[in-house]
Amino acid sequence: MLGTDGRLYDSDFDFDGDGKLNIYEYSIMDDVVFGHHDETETSDEDELEDDLSLAGLDTIELECMDEDERREALENAGLDPDDYDFD
Repeated sequence: MLGTDGRLYDSDFDFDGDGKLNIYEYSIMDDVVFGHHDETETSDEDELEDDLSLAGLDTIELECMDEDERREALENAGLDPDDYDFD
């Protein structure tokens, strides 16, 4: 339903009961109705995988290597082997 200001309004999101939605209430409603997709956030694991990919290394190949081979491959690529955990 539309509110008096012509914007989408749902009383379920009017947390303070004043009959209109403030910016916080609109943002909560927007996240629930349209889904919250924050494309700028990446996990640390994703960032490490991206670093490996940019260095020309494949995570599956690294997982198949023994620890010494993996350490050498990461060092040769200019990466710190202690930043990666393949166990």
